[in-house]
Amino acid sequence: MPMLSFPNVSQDYPDKRDAAARARDFAEISERYATTHAEEQSSRCSQCGVPYCSNHCPLHNHIPDWLRLTAEGRLREAYELSNATSTMPEICGRICPQDRLCEGNCVIEFAGHGAVTIGSVEKYITDTAWEEGWVEPLECLPARGQSVGVIGAGPGGLTAAELLRVQGYEVHVYDRHDRAGGLLTYGIPGFKLEKPIVMRRVDRLKQGGIVFHHGFEVGRDATLEELRQRHDAIVIATGVYRPRAIKAPGVGAAGVVEALDYLTVSNRKGFGDAVPAWDDGSLNAAGKHVVVVGGGDTAMDCVRTAIRQGAASVRCLYRRDKANMPGSQREVKNAEEEGVDFVWLSAPEAFHDHGGKVAGVQVAKMRLGAPDASGRRAPEIDPGNHETIQADLVIKALGFDAEELPKLFDAADLAVTRWGTLRVDHKTMMTSLDGVFAAGDIVRGASLVVWAVRDGRDVAEHMHTYLKTKAAAAKAVEREAA
Repeated sequence: MPMLSFPNVSQDYPDKRDAAARARDFAEISERYATTHAEEQSSRCSQCGVPYCSNHCPLHNHIPDWLRLTAEGRLREAYELSNATSTMPEICGRICPQDRLCEGNCVIEFAGHGAVTIGSVEKYITDTAWEEGWVEPLECLPARGQSVGVIGAGPGGLTAAELLRVQGYEVHVYDRHDRAGGLLTYGIPGFKLEKPIVMRRVDRLKQGGIVFHHGFEVGRDATLEELRQRHDAIVIATGVYRPRAIKAPGVGAAGVVEALDYLTVSNRKGFGDAVPAWDDGSLNAAGKHVVVVGGGDTAMDCVRTAIRQGAASVRCLYRRDKANMPGSQREVKNAEEEGVDFVWLSAPEAFHDHGGKVAGVQVAKMRLGAPDASGRRAPEIDPGNHETIQADLVIKALGFDAEELPKLFDAADLAVTRWGTLRVDHKTMMTSLDGVFAAGDIVRGASLVVWAVRDGRDVAEHMHTYLKTKAAAAKAVEREAA
C-alpha cells in the first residue's frame, strides 16, 4: 500500500472485547489485526525525515522502516528488522506505554490525525512470525571458553543472557522464582500479557543452551563472591522489589496487603499452581470491597485484577488528579470501562479494623498546591475534608525501591547510591567490583520493561568487551610463561 495515507485513512486500533465480557477472564482484551488492516494502518506513517517515534523509543527501534515493510506486505522482512533491535518485540508491543513513548511523539499525532498504531502493529508482526516459524533458534558463535552469570531472570537479565549466549559464552541465569520472566511472569496480569507469550521466549533461551537455576537466592544458595569464582563475569539484573510503605494507623491490620504479593498469587493461580493464600481468601478479592492505593501501572494491574476476581466493588485512591497520574491513561480508561471507581485527590490517613481485620479506610481529601522539585503540583491535605470508605481488602501499590543487595548478597564491597540502587560506572556499566556489572531497575530505579531490555542490550555489549580483554590478557600471560 502507498505510504503517507494518513489524510485518508483514520487511526484505528484493534477492537477491544466488550468490557463486561473481558472482565470475566484474564485473556488479553484486544483483538488482533487482520493482515489487510495491519497493512492499512502501517501505511498511515508519514516516513518523516526525523523519526520522533524512534528517537523516543528507548531501543531506537527502526519503526518507520518496519511500518513501510508491513504496508508493502513484506512482513518477514518487517519482523527481521523489528527483531534486530529488540529481544522481545511482541512483549513490548503489548505492555509499553506507547502513548508516552513512540505513539505519543508521532508527527501525525502532532498534526491532529492520530498517531500510527505502532504498538499494535509491532505485536502483530512478531505474533505472525511465531506462527509462521520465522522466529529461529539462537544461532551462537563457537564456544569461547568463558562463562557468565546473570542474577535475575526479568527482561533485563534475559536480554543480556540471550545476547551473550549468541556471542559464544556459557550463560547461567540465577533467579529466586520457580519460573523465569520476573515481573513479566508474576507481576503483569494475563489480560495485558498472556503467559504463554513469555514462556515461549524463555523456552527459546533454554533450547539455545542457557542454563537456568530456579529457586536460587544469592546470599542463601551462594554468595556473590562464590558466583564470581564460578564465572568470568556477572551481571546483576534483579529489579527493585521492596514495596514502599504507607505510614498510617492500622496499616498492619489483616487484609492490608502488598501489590506484588497480590499479583503474584493471581498469576500463580493462572498457571494452575497450588496457592494457599488464594484458597484461604487472604489474597483473593472475590466478594470483597477492594481499595487500591496508588496511581501507577501496578495500581492499574491490581484494580483490573480485582474486577476479574469478582470483587463486590473496586476503588482506586490517588492523591493527585487524573491529569497528573503517572500510569498510562489507556490503562485508566480500560479500568473505568471495566467498572473501577477512581477517587481522585484522596489519600489514606488511617485504616479501621474489626477484630484485627481491615474494615475501612479513612480518607483525607487532597488539593494540589505549588509545584514541587519535579515540576508537578504537590498534593496537600484539604483541612476538614475526610470520609471513610468500606474495605475488606486494601492493596498498597505505591511503587518499589531496591532491596539491600550488599547485605542480601553478603557483599559488603558492593557500592550503592543513596537510593539503594547499585552504583555503576555509566561508561562501562560495571559496579564497584571488578567483573560485576548491573543493569535495569536495580541501577535506574523502578522503570519500564523497555528500558530494562535496553539496559540488558547495552550491558551485554560492555561485558563482551570486558571478556574479550580478559581473555586476551590471559593468553598474553600464557605466552610469557611459555
